[in-house]
Amino acid sequence: MGLIIGAGNTKPVFPYDYYYGVRIKTTVADTALERVGRAELHASLPVQSGMRRCLLDDEGNVVTYLHATDSTKTDTGAAADLTGASGMVMVEIPKHYRKFEFDGTDIVALISAYPLPSFHEVPKMYRSAYEATVDRTVSSTPKLASVVNTSAEFRGGANTAGWDGTYRSLLGKPATSISLTNFRKYARNRGTAGRSGAGWNCDLYEAQLATYWLYVIEYANRNCQADYNPELTSEGYRQGGLGAGVTTLNDSKWSAFNSYNPFVPCGTTNQLGNNTGVVTFTMPDEYDTGKVVTVSVPSYRGIENPFGHVWSWTDGCKCQIQSDAAGAKSNFFTCYDPALFQDTSYTGYNKRGELPRASGYVKALLIGENGDNMPAEIGGASTTYYADYFYTNIPESGEAMRGVYFGGSAYSGANAGLSFTFTSYAASFSTAYIGSRLCFLPA
Repeated sequence: MGLIIGAGNTKPVFPYDYYYGVRIKTTVADTALERVGRAELHASLPVQSGMRRCLLDDEGNVVTYLHATDSTKTDTGAAADLTGASGMVMVEIPKHYRKFEFDGTDIVALISAYPLPSFHEVPKMYRSAYEATVDRTVSSTPKLASVVNTSAEFRGGANTAGWDGTYRSLLGKPATSISLTNFRKYARNRGTAGRSGAGWNCDLYEAQLATYWLYVIEYANRNCQADYNPELTSEGYRQGGLGAGVTTLNDSKWSAFNSYNPFVPCGTTNQLGNNTGVVTFTMPDEYDTGKVVTVSVPSYRGIENPFGHVWSWTDGCKCQIQSDAAGAKSNFFTCYDPALFQDTSYTGYNKRGELPRASGYVKALLIGENGDNMPAEIGGASTTYYADYFYTNIPESGEAMRGVYFGGSAYSGANAGLSFTFTSYAASFSTAYIGSRLCFLPA
């Protein structure tokens, strides 16, 4: 049924019929949320159902959509080329509309497929189906990539060639040990298509934020690590969460195994297609000799490992963290114009709010009219309020410009999640357990 518009009017006659969302009672610790809006939309999920994997060329054109239940095939059933030769493997997040209302101490988060009054547009965007690797075919212009490719040119992790053919092999794995500055550069090497001539980017705060609210509204639960449950409720609603994710390894054993490099191959969840689900991955025996160790690899509507495994450097946001003597503020900034992204100043960025001055489990988010999912207050726990952790530290003097990475790593445990954030390092920092994703913003 199409949107009903009154004669001589551009607004819907019954806006209630076209939105759905959740009510967040900020004084209640339970992570479960009340569903609000049109009940049928919580079952049909018109916005989330529009998320689908595809192959995207460097001009930002969809070459083909992938099969709904098997990403190794195109939507016609033909074999899909996921190596990068036919395009990047991306998840299309459809254009939709979002609104946040404030009712006393309650926050109401709403989405719609239609431009309802006072809702703001969330533009169509593409976020990589897989954690990103790097195409080094042309060594002078490495390109960030979302592919299933086990050739040496796409080697992941720290690009350690000497591990090829061993249990530590980084072939087919996501790339890490790269700074946010270089992740941005490698993404831009894909070309100048898209928004502001800079549509190709590494993981984006804008895309991460869209994913976060789509998940929270779909599952009506702030704890994305709640046990995965594929069954619907009696009303036809989603329940549970995405499970623990790839967060359950032992710190010292992972270090000894492969020095904190990634180990889950890109494309592990291809068998799920566009569906949400969990795939079991068995660790090589060398991780813990004589023991069978498995991890659960989640996919949220085609986005593989949306948290856990390796952290994700995220662009379009930064923090200004002052020492106690220099102002005692931790300010959070965002920028949605990718042509203005840089690591030297706050020019072109907008302040969204102030972050806590200490680390801890998140009790409240900034939210505001834009829905920012950075912490405003700590004091929660791993199964209360927002159920994710926040890391920060305060410089001894002056102030520090810090980047943000999201999600957690393979030993983060209950700290991990879609809004688990780390704000302790500059954009120049790199290490074996931090990677990123590939994103594209159409013009």
